[in-house]
Amino acid sequence: MTRGNPVPPPALNKDTLRIVALGGIGEIGRNMTVYEYRGRLLIVDCGVLFPEATEPGVDLILPDFRLIEDRMDDIEAVIITHGHEDHIGALPFLLRARRDIPILGAQFSLALIAAKCKEHRINPKLEIVSEGELRSVGEFDLEFFAVNHSIPDALAVGIRTPAGTVLHTGDIKLDQLPLDGRLTDLGGFSRFGDEGVDLFLVDSTNAEVPGFVAPEREIGPVLDQYIASAKQRVIVASFASHVHRIQQVVDSAYANGRKIAFVGRSMVRNMQIAQELGYLNVPDGLVRSLDKILDLPPDKVVLISTGSQGEPLSALSRMARGDHRSVNLQAGDSVILASSMIPGNETSVFTVVNELARLGVQVVHQGMAKVHVSGHASAGELLYLYNAVRPKNVIPVHGEWRHLRANAKLATLTGVPAERVILAPNGVVVDLRHGKAQSVGLVEVGNVYVDGSAVGDVSDATLSDRLVLGEGGFISITIAIDAVSGRAVQPPKISGRGFSDDPNALNKVVPLVEMELARTESDGVVDPHRVAQAVRRVVGRWVGDTYRRRPMIVPTVIAV
Repeated sequence: MTRGNPVPPPALNKDTLRIVALGGIGEIGRNMTVYEYRGRLLIVDCGVLFPEATEPGVDLILPDFRLIEDRMDDIEAVIITHGHEDHIGALPFLLRARRDIPILGAQFSLALIAAKCKEHRINPKLEIVSEGELRSVGEFDLEFFAVNHSIPDALAVGIRTPAGTVLHTGDIKLDQLPLDGRLTDLGGFSRFGDEGVDLFLVDSTNAEVPGFVAPEREIGPVLDQYIASAKQRVIVASFASHVHRIQQVVDSAYANGRKIAFVGRSMVRNMQIAQELGYLNVPDGLVRSLDKILDLPPDKVVLISTGSQGEPLSALSRMARGDHRSVNLQAGDSVILASSMIPGNETSVFTVVNELARLGVQVVHQGMAKVHVSGHASAGELLYLYNAVRPKNVIPVHGEWRHLRANAKLATLTGVPAERVILAPNGVVVDLRHGKAQSVGLVEVGNVYVDGSAVGDVSDATLSDRLVLGEGGFISITIAIDAVSGRAVQPPKISGRGFSDDPNALNKVVPLVEMELARTESDGVVDPHRVAQAVRRVVGRWVGDTYRRRPMIVPTVIAV
């Protein structure tokens, strides 16, 4: 939950624009921001967060929709800045509550959304917008700006209301030599700044990194060098949406006389969409199916795969473990990780790297060669943005706390008063009125976990139990007591799973449980719940003193 106790915000004044992030601030993922003016809502992005090791069994983490779940009819539209999962992944779950919400975004973003919603059997209402376009939705006048990112068609959105003007960048960088020739529209930002931007919500991910991000086109020659020198198969792992990176791999494979195959469901789907829409150009005859390409000599093969973040079920992870249904890696093969590590994924990525190294596979990653550049603006680029936009108020978004604070410092360096730079984590309510933004309340915002087909059935308490099970194992105690006297009618049965390989490990606790049952009987305790609590305390204390462990202890007391 959001830190601190909820503080209900005041009733919304008619000349005030209200902003609440339901995700994406203080974390890398599940970006979702709600704007409210005169009782109408506009949402920018609706993404997911991927679980960490402390969230076992969880597939996805959604924004907490409680703030808007009873106001679905007030939503004018959802604006999508780009098609990454942390910006679109939660849309199907939102659309379950109201399927006709207009979704506005660029062509490639909407194509990815359509494919995602099809899997959920939802037919969304999609409206294509493009850079330079003006659009009005209810109380909100919108303008869209081209921005660079690691996916085609990324947009920033300007939001005009009588209460004030907002510029929301989405994910952004300033690549001066973009592969598609589509520059971030600094001129448009500057013009928008001339109007007077009352509030600037700006990407914070690389705010700690000095200087400027290298151009994407510097990656191509490095990839080509490794592919040209490889003696066997080359597997390039990348984000399944990074079309420009995939284009560079395609071009290098073609130049070096190698055929390609796409590996991984999302990679196959996204590259098919990119080809159909003209974002990815693949020479005729270059692509082979996975089954057929493996019949070629190893030095004629490039596989373009998912799994750059070490996801356990991804194609690359399965190859590294040796359980991929088609690809068996051999010593001398090469794997190129053409991506950065999302914070929190480092352990998973290096687990895969070590498994590959064990097999004798050469692994190339960002730490040893320029095979990836970030999709997020570094500090030097952010300074350019601040100086172009000249905002009156700033909310750093998209980042962990260290990123947000670094971004806030950059804003003050460019002249934004410190009191006008608002660190507003998820759930903080910010009101923009008369050119001034300030925090006015705090709504409860938690994590909504998706586990299989269930949404919201897993709580933080459940995850805590799963961690205990994973770390300390499980001890069960079964006891039958007389319903009238509370006397144990048979010896307690104690067993453990995941606790110890020694079958006698729990024998010494049995007399302690019998003594506790004798005590509860003498005290006249006949309530099974109270007996179970007493037994749990005794077993827990003994396990802690004897083994220094904290297993899950589940006593079952049956009154007969």
